[in-house]
Amino acid sequence: MTHQLQQGMIAPAFRTVDFYGNAVSLESYRGRKVLLAFLRFSACALCNLRVHHFIGRYPDWQRQGMVVIAVFESPEANLRTFVGTQNATFPLVADPKAHLYDLYGVETSEEKVRLTMTDANTKSFVAEAAAAGFALTPEEGSNFNRIPAEFLIDERGIVRLAHYSRIVTDHLPLATIDSFAAGE
Repeated sequence: MTHQLQQGMIAPAFRTVDFYGNAVSLESYRGRKVLLAFLRFSACALCNLRVHHFIGRYPDWQRQGMVVIAVFESPEANLRTFVGTQNATFPLVADPKAHLYDLYGVETSEEKVRLTMTDANTKSFVAEAAAAGFALTPEEGSNFNRIPAEFLIDERGIVRLAHYSRIVTDHLPLATIDSFAAGE
């Protein structure tokens, strides 16, 4: 098990590029709130649904001074083929070697994936993803057992909320993110 971040810790700095080739540095967002989302892999229907939800709210979040960075444990080419087709206006980052996942203590768990499959709510999430056009699609070489995590980071780079998912479909409530973006 890797070291998980806690509320009040300084968010680990990183530099990378998004799949458009733009530089992404956590330090460059100082003075702004950040939602840093570690999703599974770029073809994951449930992760694509999460990005779809983010895209719908992003204009409001951006007006409130919050940015979103979404990280996938996939090669850049796969981001282009799958999640990248949603044309998100926030950075989508390929991290196929899981360096950022390790930096933030994001786990891999076969047990939590099994629990996801048996959770009563999973079918409704899969149906919602399918209705939004995201099919259950395997991605060759992906880490199927990756578990998502989301971090709300304040203007000073302090983790205000670290959410390590208990199962694949467990994310921060969008209302919680809305409140953070609004400064509540």
